[in-house]
Amino acid sequence: MKYLDYSLTEIIEKLKGGEVTSVELVKECFERIKETADLNALNSTYEKEALARAKAIDETRGRGEDVGVLGGVPVVLKDNINYLGTRTTCASKFLENFISPYTATCAQKLHDAGAIVIAKANMDEFAMGSSNENSAFGPVKNPVDNTRVPGGSSGGSACTVKARQCFMSLGTDTGGSIREPSSFCGVVGIKPTYGRVSRYGVVAFASSLDQVGPLTRTVRDNALALSIIAGADPMDMTSSQTEVPNYLSDIDKGVKGLKIGMPSQFFTDKLSPSVRSSLDKAIEWYRENGAEIVPVELPSVDTALAVYYVISSAEAASNLARFDGVKYGVRAENYEDVVDLYFKSRTQGFGKEVKRRIMLGNYVLSSGYYDAFYRKAKRVQKVIRQEFLSALEKCDCLISPTTATPAFKLGEKANDHVAMYLTDIFTVPVNIAGVPALSLPCGVDEEGLPIGMQLIGKHFDEAMLYRVANAFELAHKEGK
Repeated sequence: MKYLDYSLTEIIEKLKGGEVTSVELVKECFERIKETADLNALNSTYEKEALARAKAIDETRGRGEDVGVLGGVPVVLKDNINYLGTRTTCASKFLENFISPYTATCAQKLHDAGAIVIAKANMDEFAMGSSNENSAFGPVKNPVDNTRVPGGSSGGSACTVKARQCFMSLGTDTGGSIREPSSFCGVVGIKPTYGRVSRYGVVAFASSLDQVGPLTRTVRDNALALSIIAGADPMDMTSSQTEVPNYLSDIDKGVKGLKIGMPSQFFTDKLSPSVRSSLDKAIEWYRENGAEIVPVELPSVDTALAVYYVISSAEAASNLARFDGVKYGVRAENYEDVVDLYFKSRTQGFGKEVKRRIMLGNYVLSSGYYDAFYRKAKRVQKVIRQEFLSALEKCDCLISPTTATPAFKLGEKANDHVAMYLTDIFTVPVNIAGVPALSLPCGVDEEGLPIGMQLIGKHFDEAMLYRVANAFELAHKEGK
C-alpha cells in the first residue's frame, strides 16, 4: 500500500499538493478491503459510488474550487448511522435490508467537508456488546491478532482504521463502545461530552447516554475529525449550543504545569500486570514532563456498572419498541393476529443479547420495580456525576486504564455475561457522568497486544484531552 500508511492530516496535505488523487486513494482502500476481508470489519461497501464521488471531487479540485477540509478522503461509518441510499442494519437481522431514507447529521457534516463514505462498519447488534461477537453477520476479528476480539460495540470501526482500510471512521459510545475497541485495536477514539455531537439519524440504543465520536490513527487526526462533526443541530434538541473551539489551536502546548488526577478506584487489583505497568510508565512520563499527578477519589464509581445496565436497558427497551415488524424491518410470514405478529417478528429479528437487555429493561420499568431500580439508578447517577465534577475541579483531566486487560480471545467470555459486562468497568462511569473521555495507545503486552490509556475531561473540554494525549503520543512515536 502506497498511501494508506499516512495519517488523516498527512493524506489531506498529499491531496492538496497533487501527489495523489482521490480516485487513487479510493482504489487503494478497496484493494486493502479485499486483502483483509477475513477480518469481517465491514457490513456494506460502496465501491462504484465512492469512485464516482472521488472522480467528481478530483475534477472540482482540478478547477481550483474548494472541495472541503476532507476533500476526497475515504471514511467509514458505523452501521447504525444513516446515510441516504445505503443499508443501515445495526448488524441485526431485523434491519438486514433497511435502506436509509435520509442522512444523519454527523455523516452529512463529513460529506459536506468532502469526505467519501466507502463502507459501513460491522458492530454488536444495536450497539449492545463489548466484543463485536453479537453481530448477526458474524464477529469482527482483531487486526493485531485474529484470534481475539476487537472490542465492542464499534469493533468494526476500530478494526477498519487499524487495518488501513480507511483514514478515519465514526463510532458510537454508550458505555465504552468507542474507547474499548480503540484500546483493543491500538487506535485513538473519543467519546465526546454528551450533546457535543448530534445524534440525529443515529439509531438509538440508550438516548441519554449515546454519543457519536471519531476513531483515527493519531490524536491530531481525531481532533480534526471531531471539529468537523461537533456542534449544535436543530434536529437534535439534546445537542449543545456550546461553541465548538479549534481543537488544534492548543494541541502542541505540552503538559508542563497541568494537573492530572489519578482516581484510586481505577487502579485496583482488577488490572492485568501489563496494563498496570503501562499506565504506571505513562503516569511517570507525565510527571517527568512537568505535569503534577493529583490523587482524587470517586467513591461511588463502583456502582456505575449497575446504574448503567439499569438505565441503558430501560431506554433500550423503550427505543426498540418501535421495531415491531409493521412499518419496516423483518416481518414474520405466518401469524394469527397483530400480537402474534409482534411476538414472532421480534423473536425472529433480534439476537440473544438484544432480547436479554429488552427483557431487563422492561423489568426495571415495570410496575412495582420502577422505584426500586430505575428511579434509584437515576438518583445514583446524579451522585456519580457530582463526584466526577468535584474530582475535575482539582485537576485539568483524569487518567485511568481504558480496559483492565488487553483484548481477550474470541469466544472466551461468550457464555459468561457478567465477565463480559465487567470489561466496561472503567468506561461506563464516563457515560453516566456525561463527561468526555479519550482512549489512546500507551503500550503493548508481552504478546504485542495494544494497551489503551483513558483521559477523562471536564464537560466540553475535549481540547484539554487532545493536548494531554498529543504530548504523550508525540513523545512515544516510533519509540522516541
